[in-house]
Amino acid sequence: MSTPQAFPAASGDHFDDANPGKQSRGRGAAIIVYMLFLGSVLAVVTAPIGVLIAHLKRRGAEPWVQSHLQFQIRTFWLGVLGGALFIAAWQLLGLLGVPPMAPWALGYLYFTACLIWMLGRCAVGIARLTANRPVANPKSLAFGGARVTLADA
Repeated sequence: MSTPQAFPAASGDHFDDANPGKQSRGRGAAIIVYMLFLGSVLAVVTAPIGVLIAHLKRRGAEPWVQSHLQFQIRTFWLGVLGGALFIAAWQLLGLLGVPPMAPWALGYLYFTACLIWMLGRCAVGIARLTANRPVANPKSLAFGGARVTLADA
């Protein structure tokens, strides 16, 4: 049997165990929060637990990890705000006597868009976190300043 070949790491990749980014304060909490946010797709209760952890760990974390925790906190609260605004709009459509199918169709479209938005933010955050890089713009409404494409770079 042949032994597997080791492939050289691409520039910017961090695969060695001596990488100080892996031991950065707060990095483990940020990983857990991303996982809790992804878990909220199946069990909504995990998202509030995740944002609580992010709030508690933000002050003691390394500056580059703080950008992730701030990004996660913002993801949660923007989601809550968007959900509250949508519920108000949905109720208003019901009070205006719009045919019931329209608010339900709008609800499914809105839920799908929110799911894609949240999963995208988590994917960008995890990719940056595993590369030991901060979120470029944690106050962004979209994907933290990352350029998101479907093509290989």
